[in-house]
Amino acid sequence: MNHNEKTVILTEVKEGQTGIIVSVLSGRKLLKRLADLGITTGTEIKVSRKSLFSGPVQIEVCGSKLVLGRGLASKILVEAK
Repeated sequence: MNHNEKTVILTEVKEGQTGIIVSVLSGRKLLKRLADLGITTGTEIKVSRKSLFSGPVQIEVCGSKLVLGRGLASKILVEAK
């Protein structure tokens, strides 16, 4: 994958910062599950809150607030704004 320098994993996005989902590094089942939640390529996402160290990440996507585990959040690539 060839992404620009603004592309980071979701866990590196700062609280309050938004970005556009570039890709999700996972299998078909997880891709479908995330798509059902509105987490798809090209969608704007905002990090509302991050727990310290290995805690979950709270996001806002498509008008919904969701909490993702750190492992799952690290599979989502975002172009930070």
